[in-house]
Amino acid sequence: MIFATSPCGPTAPPTNHALAWHPTSLIWVLTLWISTVGNLPLWLALGQLPELQSPRAALGALALALALAGILFATLAFLVWPRWLKPAGVLLLVTVTASSYFMVAYGVVIDPSMMANVAGTDVREVRDLLTPALGLTLLLGVVLPSVWWWRQPLQRLSVRRVVARQAGWALLAFLVAVAALALSFQDLASLMRNHKSLRYMINPYNSAYAIGRHSVGEVKRAQQPLQTVGADAHIILPAGNAGPSPLIVLVVGETARAADFGLGGYARDTTPHLKALQAKGNLVYFPQVRSCGTNTETSVPCMFSHLGRVGYTGSDARFESLLDILKRAGMAVLWLDNQSGCKGVCDRVPHVDLSTVAPPGLCESGDCPDLALLQALPAQLAAQSPDMNAAGTVVVLHQMGSHGPAYYKRSPTSLKAFQPECTSTSLQACAQQEIVNAYDNSLRATDAMLAETIGWLQAQDRPTMLLYVSDHGESLGEKGLYLHGMPYSFAPDEQTHVPMLTWMSSAFAQSLKLDATCFKQQALKPWSHDNLFHTVLDLAHVQTRVLSKDKSVLAGCTRGAVAS
Repeated sequence: MIFATSPCGPTAPPTNHALAWHPTSLIWVLTLWISTVGNLPLWLALGQLPELQSPRAALGALALALALAGILFATLAFLVWPRWLKPAGVLLLVTVTASSYFMVAYGVVIDPSMMANVAGTDVREVRDLLTPALGLTLLLGVVLPSVWWWRQPLQRLSVRRVVARQAGWALLAFLVAVAALALSFQDLASLMRNHKSLRYMINPYNSAYAIGRHSVGEVKRAQQPLQTVGADAHIILPAGNAGPSPLIVLVVGETARAADFGLGGYARDTTPHLKALQAKGNLVYFPQVRSCGTNTETSVPCMFSHLGRVGYTGSDARFESLLDILKRAGMAVLWLDNQSGCKGVCDRVPHVDLSTVAPPGLCESGDCPDLALLQALPAQLAAQSPDMNAAGTVVVLHQMGSHGPAYYKRSPTSLKAFQPECTSTSLQACAQQEIVNAYDNSLRATDAMLAETIGWLQAQDRPTMLLYVSDHGESLGEKGLYLHGMPYSFAPDEQTHVPMLTWMSSAFAQSLKLDATCFKQQALKPWSHDNLFHTVLDLAHVQTRVLSKDKSVLAGCTRGAVAS
């Protein structure tokens, strides 16, 4: 059997055998490219570490480079044979170039949660990421190298000669890698332990690991049967609650970080309308709330789960969500979405994509303003069954919020209080203050949307309440990080500290027999997304064995309740 490839096809002989490449030599070219240019984010990150400024540390970095090149060559020599060398090379160029671009441009790393985020990205989000900088990077890192790569002729060799040479070089490269790691093991182990993000920056193994873990997890999850949660759910209203059924509106914020939320003490007034409502006494802000994850794919299903962050992220099982329990208890449930979907949370309850029901003219550019959620809500509520509304109604409004990198698109001109704005999706091309200005303006839009929703709830002739919490936070250039999605174990505070608030009508507070002073004190305690599941069941008077009242933010503040 003879291996042969050329620009004309897999079996056409090269025009000049003397100028053709041995497959092993071409693998070395690919290895050196990926190890150096393809791992530019890794080398840049290492160069910025203060502990790598000594001669010994420099030798450690060199050992890491030798080890990476050796292991990569051994992997390619073992897996990539002449017939598929060209396609494999192009695929690797695409992978490492795209990965490197996003790591350098936004300071992210490539791990399974980031891959889940990529898998859940919709067309609008992809459009915002298509920048001239990305196009230039793909041209220089993929298109031009791929043209050269594909045009290189390969020698016609027997299977025995190819196997012998590739196996021999692979063994030698692997031994060099082992020796390099052994000589610098102590320093490298300390480096990776102290800077965990580095392990997610090694191309192409970071992408291979992330794709593998995400794919295996999704397959295992899909194979699991959906498990019932709260089969005993039912509503028990306190004595004297015989009036109209309550309406609870849950607003799931997007990418709002507590650091820039005016109600939390931020120097800028990003929440003027909410502050005015807080002054009247019915709005309560929770300053110490932590998210389930650092991306929507994780946080949204996690916050509606009974498992909590640790249980959810450590389980492949499929469980019903909070919305399933509310529906089983007899409540009307509706999910209205202005984002990239509910991530499975609303699959078994009525759910509507805002772009399909928004008033004409609001979503012509493909992006709907969050105020359109409120404009579409009355008609969607009217379409619900009157029998279901009799026990109460829970509506979830899923915002576009402050989704980046196009923060400037998230606020109308009338709410752009902070100037100048960054009007580019290439955040690294803007001054950090311009990025912050655009982001803070997006929070002003959220403030206006929440205030108008509360105004609408005040006008209803039934007990009403609103609970707002963001799914995760955002980095705006601090420590070179942008956007979100860092592994939770070392994610910065900006990505995990999120704003949360509640507003209740007087009738709703009376139905709970709520001690307002106690509740305001309760709000100052540390909370997290883990508490949302139990809090909403408590607010809705739903009784079930999976409800832990001591995990509700109402714990100890309703008449007859036992303090935790």
